Amino acid sequence: MKNLNVGFVGFGEVNTPREIIGRKCDAARGVLEGLGVSILETPPVSDDPAGNDVRRAIVDLSAKRMDVLVVCIAGWIPTHAVISVISEFKHLPMLLWGLAGYYEGGRLITTADQAGTTALRKTMEDLGYCFSFVYDCPGQAPKTEAINNFLLATNASRTLQRARVGMMGYRDMNLYATLCDGVSLKKALGVEIEIFEMLDMVQRAERVAATDVQAVVEKVRRSWKFEAPAEPGTLDKSARYYLAIKTIIEERRFDAVSLIDVDGMKKLLQLPPAMILMLIANELNLPTTPENDSLGSVTQLIVRALTGQAAPYFEFYEFMEDRLLVGVPDYVPVAVVDGDICVRPTRFGSFSEGVLNVSKVKTGLVTLSRFLPHGGGYAIHAVTGVAVAPRAWEEAGWQQPAPQLPGLEILLDTPVEDFAEKVACQHYILSYGNTTPQFKAFCRLKGFDLI
Repeated sequence: MKNLNVGFVGFGEVNTPREIIGRKCDAARGVLEGLGVSILETPPVSDDPAGNDVRRAIVDLSAKRMDVLVVCIAGWIPTHAVISVISEFKHLPMLLWGLAGYYEGGRLITTADQAGTTALRKTMEDLGYCFSFVYDCPGQAPKTEAINNFLLATNASRTLQRARVGMMGYRDMNLYATLCDGVSLKKALGVEIEIFEMLDMVQRAERVAATDVQAVVEKVRRSWKFEAPAEPGTLDKSARYYLAIKTIIEERRFDAVSLIDVDGMKKLLQLPPAMILMLIANELNLPTTPENDSLGSVTQLIVRALTGQAAPYFEFYEFMEDRLLVGVPDYVPVAVVDGDICVRPTRFGSFSEGVLNVSKVKTGLVTLSRFLPHGGGYAIHAVTGVAVAPRAWEEAGWQQPAPQLPGLEILLDTPVEDFAEKVACQHYILSYGNTTPQFKAFCRLKGFDLI
C-alpha cells in the first residue's frame, strides 16, 4: 500500500482541550503510518463559530491527490462541522474512525468520541457516502486489522480500476459459468476483459528466435523435475508459444491471462497449454486460468490485490461427507508448490502429449473464493477450511500409469452441504489463511454481497 495516498483529518469540539484532541489525533496518525501508507494531513478541526478550521482543512486536503480519507473523531463534534469538510471529498472512500477515552489515576477520561461517531454514522449513510466505521475502546489497542483491511480494500479497488485481463479466445467448451458481462463488470470494478486471437499467438510464434526458445527450454530442464522425457518438439512448441504470448502481454499490459484450452490449444494446435500457463505464472508472475474463465481471472486479481498471494485456480473433483477434493488437470504456480516442481509428459484421452504438473501442493488454513454475478450485481462467495494432503486418487482417462494431479482435501469450516448449495462454478481461487476479513472489507466498500 506504499502508493496509497491517505488523507487524514481529526475532529474535536471547540471547548474540548485542544492538546487532548491533538495528542489523540497524533497517535491515530502514527497507527496509519505504521501500516506503510502515505499521509496527507491537516491539523484537527473544531466547530469554531467563524468556520476557519473547516476552510483551512479543505484547502490543505485539496493540495494533493487522495485515494481515501480517514475521518478521525477524537471527541464530540457537531455533525455540521464534519460534513462541511468531507462533503468536498464525497467521491472518495472514507474511514469513520472513532477514538476512545483513556485512563488516568484510575479514572476514565473521555472526550465523548462515540457521541461524535453515533451522530455521524447514519447521517453519512443516508447522504450516500462510501465508508466503513471502526471504533476504539478505552484501554485497548486500536483495531489495526480492521483499519488495514479497509485500506487494503481501498487499494485493491484503485488497482482494479486499471486492471486488464487478456483472454485468448472466447467461451471454451461453450461453458456458461466462465462468462461475464463486460459492461456491468466495468461499472462494478473497472476491470477490462480484452480478447486476443489464437492466430495472433501463432503468427508471433513463427517470428520467435530459436535461441530464445532454447534458453527457455534449458531453464525448464534445469528447474523442473521431469518424471519422464518429453517428446521432441513438445518443449520447443510450448516455449515458443509462451514467448509469443509474452510479447502480447507486454504490449497490451495484461494483469492476468486466460487461454482457450480444449476447443483451442488442444483441438486446433494439438498442444495442451499447461506448460505455457506455468511459464506465464512463474516467469511473468501473472495469475492464469485455462478455459476462458473470465470471472475466475477477476477473482484472482481481487485475491492478489487484497493478499499479495499467487491466487491459483482449483476445480472440484469430489464432494465428500466432511471435505472437498480439489485439483487441477494441468498446472499450479510455483508459489504453492511444496518441494520440487515435478512434471510428467503425458496424455489425456485423445489429446496430444503435454507437460503436466504433478507437484505436491502446500497445505494449511485456506480460503476458497469466487467472484460472481448475484442479485443484479456482484458478490464474492468465500469459504474457509484446512487443506491436507490428498489420498491416492486419479482422474479416469489419463495415460497409464495415471498421474496423481496436484490437489488438496479441504476440511471446510462449514458443512459441505451448505457450500454445495451456494457453489457458483467449477473453478474457485485459493488463498492461504483466512482471507474472509479482507473480502468483507472489500465487499462493503464496493457494495457487493459476501456469501
